[in-house]
This record gives sequence, structure tokens and C-alpha cells, in this order.
Amino acid sequence: MTALLREVIGDELRRARTTQGRTLREVSDSARVSLGYLSEVERGRKEASSELLGAICGALDVPLSRILINAGHRMNHSERVGAPHIDHATKVVIPPVTALAVA
Repeated sequence: MTALLREVIGDELRRARTTQGRTLREVSDSARVSLGYLSEVERGRKEASSELLGAICGALDVPLSRILINAGHRMNHSERVGAPHIDHATKVVIPPVTALAVA
């Protein structure tokens, strides 16, 4: 299943924050966003508006475009890996190969 965009964006924001060694509180104070809401955005539970994303990125000193580009690359990879292969000659959908558990 393809990841939700809000989850991927949240992951990218968290990665940027933790790479800088900053806490949720530091970023939420700087962005003027509640700590709880920022946490929900990072966990992909809330879909942030473009204004809110801009404020968070400003607090992180990371261009919003960089977050969106990284999220786009991850979504593209997720869609390619999870997409079934379609054999156009026979019109049969062949699901991706998955590992089987051996008892």
C-alpha cells in the first residue's frame, strides 16, 4: 500500500529536526505551533496547511521545496515498488512478489 502524503511529509520534517538535534519544543516555539500539533504532523496524523508547513520549515531553516521534493521522491519510490506489474499482452495483473513465511 502506498504511504499517505501527510505521513511522508511528517517523516521528512522529523528527519530534518532530528538531524539538527532539535527538540519538538524548540521547533514548535520557533514556528509558533503547539507542541502537540507539531507532533501530530510529524507522525502523519494531521494534514498541515501550506502556511503551517511554511512556518515549520522556516523554524527548521529548511526550504519547503526541499521537504516536498524529498517527499515526492519517497512517494514515487513507494508507488513503483508497491504497484502491480501489468502484462499488457494478456491484460492480467501480476501482483508484486512478496516473501513467504516458512514454518
